[in-house]
Order: sequence, then C-alpha cells, then structure tokens
Amino acid sequence: MKQRILLGGFGLLLLVGTLLVASRPIGALPPIGPLLDAGHGIWALAPATRPPKSATIQLPIFEGGVTTILDTRGVPHIYAEHELDAYRALGYMVARDRLFQLEIQTRAAAGTLSELLGARGLPADREARRLGFGRMVERGLATSDTTSEAFRSILAYGQGVNAWIDGMSGRELPLEYRLLGARPSRWTASNTYLLLARMALTLAYNDASVQKAAAAARVGWPAAEALFPVNAPIQEPIQPNLVDSTRLAFLPIPAPSAVADSAGLRVALAVAGAQMELGRFLRWSGEEAIGSNNWAVSPARSATRHALLAGDPHLELTLPSIWYQAHLVVPDRLDVAGVTLPGAPWVIIGFNRSIAWSLTNTGSDVNDFYREVVDDQVNPTQYRLDEQWRALESRIETFRSPAGTVLAVDTVRFTHRGPLWKIDSTWYSMAWTAYDAKDNGAEFWAVDRARSTSEFLQQTASYAVPAQNMLVADRKGTIAIRSTGRYPVRPDSGRGDLIQDGTKSASDWVGNLPIEFYPFSLNPARGFLSSANQQPVDPLTNPRFLGANWYSPWRAIRINALLRADSQASAGSMRRMQTDPGSARADWFLPRLLGGDSARQARAPEKTRRARALLA
Repeated sequence: MKQRILLGGFGLLLLVGTLLVASRPIGALPPIGPLLDAGHGIWALAPATRPPKSATIQLPIFEGGVTTILDTRGVPHIYAEHELDAYRALGYMVARDRLFQLEIQTRAAAGTLSELLGARGLPADREARRLGFGRMVERGLATSDTTSEAFRSILAYGQGVNAWIDGMSGRELPLEYRLLGARPSRWTASNTYLLLARMALTLAYNDASVQKAAAAARVGWPAAEALFPVNAPIQEPIQPNLVDSTRLAFLPIPAPSAVADSAGLRVALAVAGAQMELGRFLRWSGEEAIGSNNWAVSPARSATRHALLAGDPHLELTLPSIWYQAHLVVPDRLDVAGVTLPGAPWVIIGFNRSIAWSLTNTGSDVNDFYREVVDDQVNPTQYRLDEQWRALESRIETFRSPAGTVLAVDTVRFTHRGPLWKIDSTWYSMAWTAYDAKDNGAEFWAVDRARSTSEFLQQTASYAVPAQNMLVADRKGTIAIRSTGRYPVRPDSGRGDLIQDGTKSASDWVGNLPIEFYPFSLNPARGFLSSANQQPVDPLTNPRFLGANWYSPWRAIRINALLRADSQASAGSMRRMQTDPGSARADWFLPRLLGGDSARQARAPEKTRRARALLA
C-alpha cells in the first residue's frame, strides 16, 4: 500500500515540480540530490505508514455503522448499514488516496488551475472556459432532480470527501499541496458535474471534418470523401450484419482535383485552415487511438454454461489511475464491485450479484461547427440568424493567481448553439450534445443495482454523453449490446462532418435519433457480441449518420475470429484473449506483401530481398 501511494503521487509531483522549476530563476533552484534522498528528501514528506486492513470508520456524518476492509491490492470493500453512508465512505476513501487528483481534475474542467498553479495554468484555464464548462455545469445543476437518489448519492460522496479534509492531520496533507503551499478545496456537487464534463471532452469530442478538410485542401473534395469516407471501407460492425462476416465496401479514389482550376478547392483550403485551427484549439492530435475492447459469450458457447463477459477499457495510462476500484455493500440494497471515476460515487464498469457490464467508446460525431456572421469583428454583441440580429450571451471570465490577484479577464460569448470562437477572421460556434445533457451519468446509480439485462437496458435508455457501446450479461445467460447515447439528427444530408451555415436556423439539429434506431443486438444467433470502437452498424442495415472516419475494425476482426473459433469459452481463455498478440491486419496484408512473381523477386535489390525474408 505504501508503494502504491508513493507511485500514485509521483506523476503529479513531476507536473508540479516542472511548474515550480519553470517559474524560478536558475540560481534559486535547490540541488536535486538532497531532494531525492530516500530518508530525508521529498519522500520524507510522504505518508509512510500502511493503512489498516480493516477498520470501522466512525464519523459524525454517518447514520449507522460502516466497516472498510482493504484487500491485498489496497481496494476498499465498504460495508454500510445505510446506502448514503456507503457513498460517504467511498468519498472518504477516495479523498484519502487521491485528494490532489480530485482537486487537479476539477480545476482543469472549471478553468481554475491558475488559482493553484499560477500563470502557468492560464492557457488550460482559458480553454476550459471558452468551451463553456462552467456554464454547462450551472445549467446541469439547475435542471437536475435534486430529490433523486442519484443526486443524493453525489451529495453524500462530497460529505465523505470533506470529512477526510476536515479530519486529516498535517502529516496526511498530500505532498503536492506542500510543494505548492496550498490547502485542498472543499468538495461540492458541481465538482462531480465538472468531472463528467471533462470526460465528455475526452470521449465525446469527435469532429471528423478536420482530417477530411485538410486532405481536401490538397487533393480536392471528391478524393477527400473517398480517403475519409463516412462509412468504414471494411465492415465488421458491433451490431452483427446480415452475413455475420467481414464485408468489404471500398470506394474508388478519384484523381486529385486541379488546384488552379478548382473554385471549390479554394473554398476547401479556407475551410481546412479554419478547421485545423479549431482542431489545434481543442488539442486534437489526429493520431489513431489504441481503443477499448469488450466481448461476451452466451451460455451455449461457454464451458461453464453461463454467460461470460470481458471488458478492456483503454483510457489514458496515468499516475494516479483514471479509475478507482471499490466494492460497496448495503444489506438488501446494494452489492456492486468494479471501477469508479474519482469524483463520482457510482461503479461505472463492474458487476453485481445479477449482471456484469463493460463499456467502450462509440466515437460518434456529436458536435458540429457553424460559420457565424457577427455585428462587430472585434467585439461582437449580436449574431445574424434568419435575416435578423440576435443578442449573444456573454460571460466575463476572470482568472486569478494563488494570491487572488487578477491574471487575465476574458469575454466568452455564446450563440443558441454553444460557445463562439474567432479563427483568423471568421467566427465559429459549436453545438455539442454535452451542453444540454440532464442528470447525465446518474443512470449508473440505477445500473449498479440492476437485476437483469432487460433492467440494464431500461435504466440506460436516457443516457446521453459520451455515447458508449454498453455490453451486458446476466445470470440467466442473456447478453446484449447497445451503442447508447444521444445522436443528433441533422437537416438536409444529415451529415455532421461539414461546417454548417450559422446564419440559418434551418442548419440546426432537428431532434435526436429515436432509441429504436440505436445499434443494438440481443442474444444473437452466433452466440457472442463484441465491440472495439469500430463503426457500430453496417450502413446496409442502418444508413443513418452516426459519425464518420471510424477507427479501423482490425481489432474487432481479430476478437471475432477468436470468439468464432472457441465454442467452449472460459475465464482463462478470455484472459488470454486480452493479451493476444495476433493481428488481423497482418493476416490480411502479409500474404500480399510476400506474394508475387518469383522471378521478379529474384531480380529485386538485396535490401528488398533481405527485408522480405525478415518479414517472412
């Protein structure tokens, strides 16, 4: 446990240390050796005692008895007489283990890092406020059902966090706070909503038009449409297609457009420049992600004759982890284990006595950009909509230092769609499903106590952001998957991978896709289900626009091949699948790379022959 705590703080220690070093003159830097001395340096500031393996926590906020048992990996198993006490105890334990993480991630979403870290945090703060996270949380709280069990669990969790802050000794203050000369902030319900907002940015910002527009600036729109198609050229969807096999759907790639003769290409160049600026502003990297996986088998294909489920979420590897494992038990009310997000009281991925579930990111396109016309290019107060001027909503954002002095003041503007930004000489607004999600994430409160796959599907039907491929299996052997979330319905072509005309309300979303059109499968005849971030449904089955430029389905092809080959799946075989080194991409391309005319191979340069032998 001691080692886990020290490692958990080290990643954030590096961040804080970098900020401190960057802000000090060279002559003021302390020698590094004494700082790292194991007996007296930084480590001497960190708690060195192992927490007790079992303890009865007694706090004034508890309504009844609470016992916490730590297993050999330091995971808390919380046994409470009252349900809200279980959430209070969870908040208490998370604060004990991850207090600085709770603080830093909340400030990152709220845009208040500079109040803790100084001017170095200002760029990230400005980004968060321009995205409208504060406004989003205010609106979310204003529309929340504050009498619901889910909201009460958020409040109880916060009481637990604050109980740890109030009761911790000076020695228990995390090292990062000591380096910064700061004290932890108190926890409020808005912090949980800020966490969910940040997760929405991580998982539900996906504008497929950036790469396409950049390509169009070089080869023209027809070729770019083929290079970055709306639908994946290799189909192995999450919802099994009609043939239950890989379907090739390649498009011919037109010749590049002539730059000098194409008026459309000049437009493409302008759009590409603007969209690449937007991508840089939102820190879009353009890199292919590793992606998450999950799969389940029905009893007929299981050695145990029970349904089996595996989940393998691939969020960023961080120290401390983005996940916090826990087990919550309340007699006759709750018995659930799995992973929580530090800052939220619910098990997000896990199992109870009746069901198990896991999630992968859908990667659907749920945010659109609109080109706006404003009344003043420098300091706009109105924007043009349907031949009339409409007032912009403005928020004055003040950024302060740890001492409370003003570092900067910004004005953030909003249209009815969302925040407004100026890129070069053009103003753009962004619509995003996260901006008007109500009680988002609270569905997991109900999921944690669901008793069947049917209940799970009912309780997640209202879930909005970020869209997730939700896989579930129950004790009766029922398995199901649904790509659950809010999918906006666009006018005209219905596509979200193009910048829209903001001067017309006819460009606005016209509603949400009904849930009966979500990608979905229940107890398929093939006896298994899986997802790996690929296009969730074959467009031959469901042509509605859900996104574009999907991740390649190679992982899904490999997973499905392994599942098809195993009619006696077990926990062991599933565990081996999670570290399987096989590659469907290699299986497809290797014969083509190694094939060809033997005489021509013999005439190839020596380096080519050696490379081919090595590849073989």
